[in-house]
Amino acid sequence: MKFILLFGPQAVGKMTVGQELAKITDLKLFHNHMTIDLVGQFFDYGTKEGKRLVNLFRQEIFEEVSKSNMYGMIFTFVWALNMKEDWEYVDGVTELFKSRGGDVYLVELEADITERLERNKTPNRLEHKPSKRNLEWSENDLKRSMEKYRLNSLEGEIKHTNYIKINNSNLSPEEVAKMIKERFQF
Repeated sequence: MKFILLFGPQAVGKMTVGQELAKITDLKLFHNHMTIDLVGQFFDYGTKEGKRLVNLFRQEIFEEVSKSNMYGMIFTFVWALNMKEDWEYVDGVTELFKSRGGDVYLVELEADITERLERNKTPNRLEHKPSKRNLEWSENDLKRSMEKYRLNSLEGEIKHTNYIKINNSNLSPEEVAKMIKERFQF
């Protein structure tokens, strides 16, 4: 079992790179909005109920996948690196897979804000993430999160053996997926 945590700020290209990586490997993509938008039909993600349900669905999927004979899974996540709770969450998820004999890979994406604001409006993003279709709200949320959270790591901060950081500002999703596949031999 291979567990790939594909992380970075909003609109950096996590889902799109994950889609391309899934196409060229036997990995399955579980992008974070699959649960956020499901629960969002009933409760806003920012509410206590919304967060509880999103985390519950994700945890149950992680439990079942980690016990399965599936080749592996890509999970996309916006990791607030200045938040202890997010570090604990990542540790918990990765330890679950490790405890069941899985291999864990951390892939961080970064891109400049101008590129991310453009990507925030792409048809693929809007098709797969209904909660991002209100572009004014989505763009403001993206900008506000940069003021509150540190969404890319500092040099040397991530100490995981199977880790790569890619600036994909000027790379296609296909190029990034190929880099990841080659780096980790998926």
